[in-house]
Amino acid sequence: MNAPTDFAALKARQQATWSSGDYAIIGVTLQIVGEQLAEACDLLWDERVLDVAAGNGNATLAAARRGAQVTSTDYVPALLERGAQRAQAEHLSVNFQVADAEDLPFADASFDAVVSTFGVMFAPDQVRAAAEMARVCRPGGRIGLANWTPQGFIGQLFKVIAAHVPPPAGVQPPPLWGTEARLQELFGAAASSIDVTRRQFHFRYRSAAHFVDVFRTWYGPVHKAFAALGPEQGAALEKDLLDLLNRLNTHHPQALVVPGEYLEVVVHRR
Repeated sequence: MNAPTDFAALKARQQATWSSGDYAIIGVTLQIVGEQLAEACDLLWDERVLDVAAGNGNATLAAARRGAQVTSTDYVPALLERGAQRAQAEHLSVNFQVADAEDLPFADASFDAVVSTFGVMFAPDQVRAAAEMARVCRPGGRIGLANWTPQGFIGQLFKVIAAHVPPPAGVQPPPLWGTEARLQELFGAAASSIDVTRRQFHFRYRSAAHFVDVFRTWYGPVHKAFAALGPEQGAALEKDLLDLLNRLNTHHPQALVVPGEYLEVVVHRR
């Protein structure tokens, strides 16, 4: 028989992964996604908004700019500090709090809207993380998500990494959150409706080599993958990443522009 998945151990490893490098350097480039999600959720002035797995605060800032009362949470304190610096620079009032997406320290129905951009989808226990988001969202409220799709660029990037550094057994791939079937499994029982829009975020870098250099230095999952490999294996991973990037590059030879498909999701809480 298969042994039960040790989610606590997986979470500890995952936390170390996202604490490595500096995700904020990557995260800040994704700000437009948070702005679009805030509009899709139709956030109102003075609404109570929770950002789950907020990273350095893209959705947090978008909600605060619209007058919401925002609580920004993540289990990596350094990322919350970066978000707080950004909020302070804009004179925005935000409550920053260390919290686990799978065990949110808030009462039932505490928030009018609960959001996450490319964050909660990486929680090891997907069912529990989704249940927690639904629990703290009031009836009639909204759960807003931006999730990479399996067939999009980031989904393919993780498949390339998995071919060199196999993921832990017993854990569902994060890009499953970018499928309508999985969203229905996770939120269907708590939802009166689930609205899904396919969007593209365009990664813009000098070249494929520039992208790999930035991501292997700052983006936790890529940084850790290279760290786990010897020189030969690392060179093979680099080659596969370069091949993927060059194949998906939509622009001219002197620049890299790669579209990354994601689902913009608004779950209307039953």
